[in-house]
Amino acid sequence: MGKLFGTDGVRGVANSELTPELAFRLGRAAGALLKNTQKRTAMLLGTDTRISSSLLEGALAAGVCSAGVDIYAAGVIPTPAVAYLTREMKTCAGVVISASHNSFEDNGIKFFNADGYKLPDEIEEKIETLVSRGTDKLPRPTGSAVGRIIPFPNALNRYVQFLKEKVDTSFTGLRVVVDCAHGAVCEVAPRVYRELGAQVISINDLPTGVNINKNCGSTHLESLQEAVLKYNANLGIAHDGDGDRVIAVDEKGQEVNGDQILVVCGLALQAKGQLREKVVVTVMSNLGLKKAFKQAGIQVYETKVGDRYVLEKMLGTGAVLGGEQSGHIIFLEQNTTGDGILTALHLLSILKETKQPLSELVKQMTVYPQVLLNVKVKNKKDWTENKAIKQAMLEAEKALGQKGRILVRPSGTEPLLRVMAEGEDKAQLEEITEQIGKVIAQELG
Repeated sequence: MGKLFGTDGVRGVANSELTPELAFRLGRAAGALLKNTQKRTAMLLGTDTRISSSLLEGALAAGVCSAGVDIYAAGVIPTPAVAYLTREMKTCAGVVISASHNSFEDNGIKFFNADGYKLPDEIEEKIETLVSRGTDKLPRPTGSAVGRIIPFPNALNRYVQFLKEKVDTSFTGLRVVVDCAHGAVCEVAPRVYRELGAQVISINDLPTGVNINKNCGSTHLESLQEAVLKYNANLGIAHDGDGDRVIAVDEKGQEVNGDQILVVCGLALQAKGQLREKVVVTVMSNLGLKKAFKQAGIQVYETKVGDRYVLEKMLGTGAVLGGEQSGHIIFLEQNTTGDGILTALHLLSILKETKQPLSELVKQMTVYPQVLLNVKVKNKKDWTENKAIKQAMLEAEKALGQKGRILVRPSGTEPLLRVMAEGEDKAQLEEITEQIGKVIAQELG
């Protein structure tokens, strides 16, 4: 068996790579392990809207219950809601069935510990070891010790209340277009913004099981940009399939990515004395972000790509704000994982408080051109030892000099090497990434 857990749980093509049999074994192993370490006997379970989510939900829940752990079944609910409710309900763990921004054929299983944080590597490795050795030998409680599946119909209401308590500003007068990505936020996101006073136009909010993220959401902004202009909205909010990230669109229909949102929110928190003068980002974050924070006297910590690594660095440095260009943004004093709706609430509050349009607020950061190229490879391991790739990168770095940078990294979930070039001249960056991409394709494709 290959390694199960990637940077964001276990993912694969549903019913092919991520089978109900595997979901059952994962549930059994996680239930047995987390019950023993936490001495609690219930786990909270949520899903997104994929056609395969109910299939995997049933199998996973059966596995957990066979280990003597109850399941609180929250149904379709955003990932950050599971993190929050796991803490609130004092369960031994939380688990989400979702593949986030991936297309509907894929699905995933992601666990949270009792404190609402993603499981550390060592616990994932223990679960993986139990699964690989076979779960038949794990204890099988009988009689009244068998776990139960307990419906949790009030889960969304409790998450809505949690979100509304984080805002002390009315959004009356703001017109907002919300792209729900046909995913887990379809019911909750428009409701929260409306109940806080905004006029909401909701799009891509009719999930069929096979349309999640399809030409919509945080990875496909075109329909949102058109709607913002059509309805003369103050901004657009694009969620992803499981609701843990957000990308915005300003009143002119222009994209506002996670880096820009971080700068707007970070500088607003700094002005209120609430930032602790530090922020955590990833190596993919734009040079303009670092310059904006540096100019404001804010220390920037960098980590590798993945919101779990951002969180680890935040916990280690005491930062209260961190995130990724992709829109995973963590307000650590309010939730333990990226929360797209919570992030949008912060952004809307800043618009109301400053009385400035989003297009003006984002001018606090100069965006430097970045060119990203994905190269399919047969093996993404040990690429750093390849002499030809090393040489191509050295030549590119020499060409850019002090005016830019090159970053090559493996994808955490796909057989790809990602080549990123950043600098002042986009044409030069495109040429450089193409040259490096050709070498990688020749050597590893």
